[in-house]
Amino acid sequence: MNQHQKVRKAVFPVAGLGTRFLPATKSVPKEMLTVVDKPVIQYVVEEAVAAGIEHLVFVTGRSKHVIEDYFDIQFELEQTLRERHKNAELTLLSGLLPKAGTTSFTRQQEPLGLGHAVWCAREIIGNEPFALLLPDMIMRGEKGCMKSMVELYDHSGGNVIAVEECAPDQAHKYGIVGVGDPIGNGFKITGMVEKPAKGTAPSNFFINGRYILQPEIFKILETQERGAGNEIQLTDAMLKLSTSQDFAGYHFRGETFDCGAKDGFILANVAFALDRADIRATVEEPLKALLAGLK
Repeated sequence: MNQHQKVRKAVFPVAGLGTRFLPATKSVPKEMLTVVDKPVIQYVVEEAVAAGIEHLVFVTGRSKHVIEDYFDIQFELEQTLRERHKNAELTLLSGLLPKAGTTSFTRQQEPLGLGHAVWCAREIIGNEPFALLLPDMIMRGEKGCMKSMVELYDHSGGNVIAVEECAPDQAHKYGIVGVGDPIGNGFKITGMVEKPAKGTAPSNFFINGRYILQPEIFKILETQERGAGNEIQLTDAMLKLSTSQDFAGYHFRGETFDCGAKDGFILANVAFALDRADIRATVEEPLKALLAGLK
């Protein structure tokens, strides 16, 4: 097992259709919908880069070419900005651009689930551990979720899953982990169950969309039978992997916004706008007035 190899690569499964955001996602990938002034995918990539990730692997689908274009140089735009002496905008764009050779794109031809999307990245990842970040989820906290996960991985090796707490009576809605002994800045995971029946959950810690996984997961996914939703489920593969490898949990105590859902997307825009010194003064009072008018 390669538990002490550095985590250098991250997988972003961006092939989803985004049906919850139709009609907008008929022409715009859900990952490119903006929270304030940056696409959702940019927030997730920044989290990975801040954690020391060196190579970004995007698993795409049909009509997702705009994501690839976004992470590339746009000569016409930059030339126009240069001619108009828009130096601040030029600096902003150059700061968002990954270094040459640090992004890869592979195609998931069929929507067969998260496990299948991860398996599609196997040739690019190779025989080394990797991070997996679900692009719908953007995190807000004093410290990046993935950065803290890498710290736990450096301490414990094996596999790491980020979790958050939910109300115990809501545990049946999520993938839940069992909580074992403390380890590093996290704890040992004693089990995993997807959407447990009410009253049977081993804890109220749910998986929030951030993972560090060993490459042995690919061999399991290769022969993984379809599970819930007739899709290849990552949780099923992790359960099999946990019989031979350790899993640790990192308790993320910040906020997670599910930007694949309308309410999460709207809340993310509000929260990140209020975080911005250049915007807060112009939106805070109107937001208060709107809320007061709804009472």
